[in-house]
Parts: sequence; C-alpha cells; structure tokens
Amino acid sequence: MITSLILLPLLLSTFYFLLSTPTFAQCPVCIVTVGGGMFLADRLGIDDFLVSLWISGLNVAISFWLATKIKNRFFGNPVILSFLMYGLTLSYFIFTQQTGSAFNQILGLDKIIFGQTLGLFIWFLGIFVDRYSRKLNGGKILFPYQKVVFPVGILILLTILFKLIFKL
Repeated sequence: MITSLILLPLLLSTFYFLLSTPTFAQCPVCIVTVGGGMFLADRLGIDDFLVSLWISGLNVAISFWLATKIKNRFFGNPVILSFLMYGLTLSYFIFTQQTGSAFNQILGLDKIIFGQTLGLFIWFLGIFVDRYSRKLNGGKILFPYQKVVFPVGILILLTILFKLIFKL
C-alpha cells in the first residue's frame, strides 16, 4: 500500500510534467509564514496527519519559488522540484523512524506518509484552481494575491474538514 502511495505521485507527476507550462513563484513571505506556523503547530501537539499536510504544502510552495531561481530546465521545473522535496521529506521521516508505527495510522495508512501525499495534491489542486480561474477570466486575476489565496485557502478548508471527519 505504501508503495502505491509513492508510485502514484510519480506517475501523475510525469503526466503533469508533459502538460505543464512555465509558472511564476509563490510568495516568499507566505513560505516563511507557513514554515513558522508549522513549527508552532508541532509544539502545540497538533496531529501528525494535519502537520504533514502543511509540511507538504510548504514543500510545494518552496519548490515553485525555487524553480524560478534555477536555470536548469530539469531542476527548474516546479513539479519535479515538488516531488523531489516530497521524496526527501519522506526519506527524512523514514530515516528518523517517525513513520511506520501501528499507533500512528489513519485509514490503515501511516499518518505522515498519507498527509505528505495528500498535502502535495491539495496544493497542486490550489495551483490548478488559480490557473483555471485566470483562464476563465481572460488571463486576469479575480482578486489580489489570488495565487496564494487559492492553495492556502483550499488547504485550510480541507484541514478543517479532515479534523472534523477523523476527530484528530
């Protein structure tokens, strides 16, 4: 089951990479804010699943920002960087033995791995919604900071929903 959670993002990223177009960075101030929020959430004892959602969102935001700084065509692709960050973060959690506990599961899956995977796709969903709304609006934004509001807003809504559903 864990293997399918790792292979699915790789297959989807290949498909997304083939259809992707160059993008602009996420807001660096927002990246720092989310990072500070994650540190605080961990200290407050918030469930690993919810924290993992936000760590993954932070990774994608950093990847989209970092992609604008890298001139290499392969590593300058924000989707590739996002999945690289995903893999490195999961490797860290596995190496430090923070995953794999039978007591830290949700729906039979490890909370950290499941949260990381879901958070990655939630953030991509937010980016897709932003781009799609621009396309429908003739390439114009609907409101200021839309590029930040959509991914963060969707992640907030789904975090609240998961909190209520799973009673975390």
